Amino acid sequence: MRVHPADAASAAHPDPSSMRAQYRAHGLTEEDLAGTPYEQFARWFKEAAASGIHEPNAMVVSTADEDGRPSSRTVLLKAFDDRGFVFFSNYTSRKGRELGRNPAVSLLFPWHPLARQVIVAGTTERIGRDETAAYFRTRPHGSQLGAWASEQSSVVASREELERAYADLAARYPEGEQVPAPPHWGGYRITAESVEFWQGRENRLHDRLRYVRTPGGGWAVERLAP
Repeated sequence: MRVHPADAASAAHPDPSSMRAQYRAHGLTEEDLAGTPYEQFARWFKEAAASGIHEPNAMVVSTADEDGRPSSRTVLLKAFDDRGFVFFSNYTSRKGRELGRNPAVSLLFPWHPLARQVIVAGTTERIGRDETAAYFRTRPHGSQLGAWASEQSSVVASREELERAYADLAARYPEGEQVPAPPHWGGYRITAESVEFWQGRENRLHDRLRYVRTPGGGWAVERLAP
């Protein structure tokens, strides 16, 4: 019997429409929440780290260009407090260029094993150079060189070209020698306007509680339909 190509293709991979999980986690109530989204995030972040999730500080950063076309990528959260969430990047990368024109940003922490998500909407600003330099000094030597070697998001002719650039820098800054923070690289701080805490529940009746910044600088909490 001859197999139609479309049938063969469908048999070659799992059917995503049949993939579903029944969440059974405990719920999230308004009474459970901390006074601010940053305090609540600290609670959930601690639990995510303790659960053994790989890179619990991994977050999806979504930006948009001047025409409103979005782009997303995964980066690592490196600090947070009541001022906001901090990550580091090349200023000339796609996200850096987009944030330079449109500071609106969204963050998503996908903690799937816990049936949890945290979704942050806010605005971005660069942190100070002293703060950037202090963090840069904590990075492994190879990562420091990589920040110099890569013109992030630009087209590169080959892997060899990238490795040559890295090798030249390694010769210039051997192991143990201080590497300065690149002027085109640094930190961004996201000041939240809203932070949603999403907890999966049975029958897709998820708990979604969102902090929204009020005109007076405080926070209001609203429940969203799942």
